[in-house]
Amino acid sequence: MKQKLKYLGVVLALPFLFFYSCKTQKGKFEFVNPISGTKVLKGEKLQLKLNFNDAAIDSVVYSVDGDVFDRKTDTTTVAFDTDKHGYGNKRLSAKIYSQGKEDVAYSDLLVVPPAPKAYAFEVVNTYPHDSTAFTQGLYYDNGILYESTGKEDRTSLRKVELKTGKILQKMEGDGTFFGEGMTVVGDKIYFLTWLNKKGFIYDKASLKLLKSFEYGKSQEGWGLTYDGKQFIKSDGSANVYFLDPVSLQETGSLQIFDDNGPVDRINELEYVDGKIYANIYDQSKDEVVIIDPVTGVVEGRINFVGLYDGVRKSADNEMNGIAYKRDTNTLLVTGKDWTKLFEVRLSER
Repeated sequence: MKQKLKYLGVVLALPFLFFYSCKTQKGKFEFVNPISGTKVLKGEKLQLKLNFNDAAIDSVVYSVDGDVFDRKTDTTTVAFDTDKHGYGNKRLSAKIYSQGKEDVAYSDLLVVPPAPKAYAFEVVNTYPHDSTAFTQGLYYDNGILYESTGKEDRTSLRKVELKTGKILQKMEGDGTFFGEGMTVVGDKIYFLTWLNKKGFIYDKASLKLLKSFEYGKSQEGWGLTYDGKQFIKSDGSANVYFLDPVSLQETGSLQIFDDNGPVDRINELEYVDGKIYANIYDQSKDEVVIIDPVTGVVEGRINFVGLYDGVRKSADNEMNGIAYKRDTNTLLVTGKDWTKLFEVRLSER
């Protein structure tokens, strides 16, 4: 009964909250330009204009996400340079002082980068792949493919001979965790779990467990790569997280954007020549994006639809797994339970 009364109180309060919100944002003062919900390219300079309804104005304070960027004592337009405020959702506000009273008008912007470049691919080689490998992570080194697989009953860490698909060495999970992305740094393998909020470090030669590490703000483990200075981790959101190379503690995060806004479901990762390559988790398409690790902007997009011609179930057969083959400047790509692994070369369309 206590829970029901609490819920009823929330429901009864909603109309009041909605009315108050509308009154605050759409009172006698409101933005004429830009209209709330407008999408703009980063670098655009906007002229902010308000409807003052002929009121006598004492002053107007303009802010973006709470940070003041201009003040006026009249009703003239104000310039807003999107280049100074990063990507993503931005809340503009104008605090108006008139005849001893204060009011606020709001407008929400979505600041986006230009559309990413489209890349084509050429299949250089096709290799066999274990059809029971629910691929989550992939890494290539000197003829050997390091692969992590998922699902509690099929989680494994393995070394595979690239040309034959033969499993050379294998560590199987104990059924208590769902394996996810992995990467290799030096003589160690770093392996994520999906929902256990921790990852594992293994000896590269023996696949012996050395120790574990805890996650921070990123509650889930999806993809993992290394840029030479720090680890980069995904959790299925539109964010990637940076981890200290020694402690594996999170040191920061970055939101990923394309020309439509935040890019959700960032999955398996690979660091290639200063860029992050990422699978997008989607059952309806096989897609890899190329991300600038400084700005979070998606600079390239590779549509791999049609690459795999094998039998696919209705779900859980998404493309997943990217490894960089440095000696040939090609990518190795596969998917969950795919029977083939492909070596591809990219070219800009």
